[in-house]
Amino acid sequence: MAKKTNNGQKGALADPTKVKPFRKKDDLVRVIVETPKGCRNKYAFDPVNEIFTLKRVLPAGMAFPYDFGFVPQTRADDGDPVDVLILMEEPAFPGCMLRCRLVGVIEGEQEEDGKKQRNDRILVIESGSHMYAQINTVDDIPQKLVEEIGDFFVNYHKLEGHKFRVLGVKGPDQARRLIDSGLVAA
Repeated sequence: MAKKTNNGQKGALADPTKVKPFRKKDDLVRVIVETPKGCRNKYAFDPVNEIFTLKRVLPAGMAFPYDFGFVPQTRADDGDPVDVLILMEEPAFPGCMLRCRLVGVIEGEQEEDGKKQRNDRILVIESGSHMYAQINTVDDIPQKLVEEIGDFFVNYHKLEGHKFRVLGVKGPDQARRLIDSGLVAA
C-alpha cells in the first residue's frame, strides 16, 4: 500500500533522502541524481512533498556539465544535503541512485546578501564507468577540466545574483571527511 504524502496524495516513489549514504562492503558512496548531465533544467528534491521539482531553467548555451546530485542523509553548511558532481559517460535521470567512488572535492564559498558560507562540491566517479575508471583522485582529472567545472559553478551562482568562488581542490580523503561531518540521523 502506498503511503500518503503531506499533500494528501498517495506517494508512488520511495523517499531518496532515506537511503543509507554508504555501502559497508565496498565503501562506495550512494548519490541521488537531481539534475542530469547536459540538462538546462535544474531539479531539486522537495522532501516535504517527496517529489522532484523544477528549481530553475538555465539560459540557452548553459547546461550542467555532469550529473549533479546529493548524498542522502547528509547536511552541508548551506543547510542542503552535500552536493555531488558525478563523472560518467551518459546522463542518468532525476531520482536515480548511483554507487560512486570519491575522488575529491572542489571547495567553494558562496556569498549571498553579504553573508559568506561554504558550498563545496564533492567529485565522484560512478562505479560502473569505463571512461573514468582510471581516475582515483582529483589529481588524475585534467586540470583544465577541474577549472571548467569550477567556472560552471561561478557562472551558475551569478545567474541568481550570488557570488561563488573556488577556494581549492582537495582529494578523496577530504571529500570523505566532508560527507562524514554532514551525516544526519535518518
